[in-house]
Amino acid sequence: MAGKYYEEFEVGERIVHEKRRTISESDNQRFCDLTMNQQPLHLDAEFAAETEFGERVVNGLYTMSLAVGLTIPETTDGTIVANLAYDDVEHLAPVFHGDTIRAETTVTDKRETSDGERGIVAMAVAVFNQDDEEVCRFKRTVLSEKRPDSTS
Repeated sequence: MAGKYYEEFEVGERIVHEKRRTISESDNQRFCDLTMNQQPLHLDAEFAAETEFGERVVNGLYTMSLAVGLTIPETTDGTIVANLAYDDVEHLAPVFHGDTIRAETTVTDKRETSDGERGIVAMAVAVFNQDDEEVCRFKRTVLSEKRPDSTS
């Protein structure tokens, strides 16, 4: 499914994204390696076993990045000019290897740019694990294309 043009977003609209992803140990390891994040809570099983979590915790930035990716097909796939901001990121619960993540998006605001050529869309993204526990939430603001046949 292609993303939405500016005109197609409706404030208050809730999009439940069907695509899910089970996070593997390899996913977490590769993300930490690529970002040079060597926090032992993410990588060292013995260290993590001694923490309140009892096991390694998935890197929170990976959880957030994965959630953004899960939302793309129904929001901005092919219709985005740029991501403008990620705000108010909250990690509400730990994510572990083997957890399956899904996302829901709510459109919270939209407005045309000052030249009327594009639109700015604000969205709230909620991220859930396989037990429907909300593990992360954040706001995402994008610069969106208008429908090619629209008139300003």
